[in-house]
Amino acid sequence: MAARNPRIDAYIANAGEFARPILRHLRKLVRLACPHVEETLKWGHPSFSYNGILCGLAAFKHHCAFGFWKHRLLFANDAAAQKRAEEAMGSFGRLTSREDLPADAEIIRLVKEAARLNDEGIKAAPSPRSKSKTDLVVPDDLLAALKKNQKARATFGKFSYSHKKEYIEWLTEAKREETRKRRLAMALEWLAEGKPRNWKYMNC
Repeated sequence: MAARNPRIDAYIANAGEFARPILRHLRKLVRLACPHVEETLKWGHPSFSYNGILCGLAAFKHHCAFGFWKHRLLFANDAAAQKRAEEAMGSFGRLTSREDLPADAEIIRLVKEAARLNDEGIKAAPSPRSKSKTDLVVPDDLLAALKKNQKARATFGKFSYSHKKEYIEWLTEAKREETRKRRLAMALEWLAEGKPRNWKYMNC
């Protein structure tokens, strides 16, 4: 079995009390399902690689997240899972206790399937993009939020046209005000960490 990365030990030790059991358990299952997985930190969070990025963990103030790099392939026929990934980072939504996780056997199955996809070099088809560029209109609520968050504002300002457009479209496509506010908060969190909107799905 691959060595444990002490930086992930430290990350878990410094996480909130509610988060530590979740992170330890998920880490154990990933290593069990893929014994040769390599551990590292990416974007400041634990990441697991096997012939490419496999999955990752993250702990926030009030919730944890666990996501697969090839989420769209693993959950292609699961509309609920796709919606969870839209509403909150990760493949299983916001995790506040181990009870929020699916059964261990299901997580192990998904890790093994993700490893197989990497083994075989299978990648999700890229999202279709328009060939023409139009002027981007940054919504007022995003502008106001960026003014209050220096790191997020700096990241957004340096982003390419396409990366800015991804965030703007994700925000403006929200059907409900509650969803829009949740996406705005998540966008600021990711931008402050220097992440593009679709960072979970970027090819390694």
